[in-house]
Amino acid sequence: MPPLNQTSAPLREHFGTLSDGTEVDRWTLADGYGTTACILTYGATLQSLTTPDRKGRIANVVLGFRDLGDYAERVTFFGATVGRYANRIAAGSFELSGRRYELALNDAGRPNSLHGGERGFDTHVWQAGAVDTATGPGVELTRVSPDGEEGFPGTMHVTVTYTLAKGCLRIDYRATTDALTVVNLTNHAYFNLAGEGNGTIVDHELTVAAAHYLPVDHNLLPIGGPAPVEGTPFDFTTADSIGRRLQDPHEQLKVAGGYDHCWVLDGGRTESPRHVARLVDPASGRIMDVSTTEPGIQVYSAGGFDGAMTGNSGAEYGQYAGVALETQHFPDSPNRPEFPSTSLYPGSEYHSVTALQFRADAGESE
Repeated sequence: MPPLNQTSAPLREHFGTLSDGTEVDRWTLADGYGTTACILTYGATLQSLTTPDRKGRIANVVLGFRDLGDYAERVTFFGATVGRYANRIAAGSFELSGRRYELALNDAGRPNSLHGGERGFDTHVWQAGAVDTATGPGVELTRVSPDGEEGFPGTMHVTVTYTLAKGCLRIDYRATTDALTVVNLTNHAYFNLAGEGNGTIVDHELTVAAAHYLPVDHNLLPIGGPAPVEGTPFDFTTADSIGRRLQDPHEQLKVAGGYDHCWVLDGGRTESPRHVARLVDPASGRIMDVSTTEPGIQVYSAGGFDGAMTGNSGAEYGQYAGVALETQHFPDSPNRPEFPSTSLYPGSEYHSVTALQFRADAGESE
């Protein structure tokens, strides 16, 4: 372990081998303040993130698996880089410049394309290497998504860079294309600030800087435009526990089985990341502040988890075992011209930043 306050160089180690013989590595970043992040080349995945509570006790706060086989054999998106298009595209179809593109319908029986298709970015092994950035040492993962992959046009060069410094995990996404296409990238980590496998997130307190959200239909696609959160269970403009209103009879909670909605962040897309959300575990004192350049954040409360998956700690992941806070553009934007555009043109660069700042309060422990 490096001396306190000394950031160490990224550590690379073998993690496993896929059935086709492809080797997968794990890279570990440590900030010297007690926070570490482990990133897999499989799916450019955040496998774990350990950080201290108010008493200095370290715990992993990200849901994930011990073994490569669980990532390769299950469709969970745990900690993965999701693309080319995070979230849903209605009917697996969209049009660009008068040409229609057809995608796989892979959304658990719903007629949507989800998270990039049957073999999205989360299922591929990325090339990786250590880098020095303005915020400190990091790991840079790259891949080339060929023209026509999962039905999307254009050859896309993608880079995802993770850096960790002073408790802040920063994720930079960049992409270029040789033909007009669509792109919407995010990280699909599930967080439990009490520690992965340690109960549920129903008592976690959430704040989201959003006066509006996107109501959805039974296919979890946006209907109409943004709706006010005021007076609804979707109002997290001031801190409230995630679980307090989960059983509210609000129709949108019934449709989605809890929270699985996109909040329309105040201020829209920005050039530099701004603070948009805070997650707090009152029991441990751990706090996660979310900053992003993106116009939306998808909050999924894991209402569909049923205990069938066993995580890093050996605990089963039941309902509400974690919460996903996916910074991104809006669902089905390629078919919704009134939403912020997800089109990427040749000669332009897609650049998105999300930063997760971890700390602990100084209050009394449980």
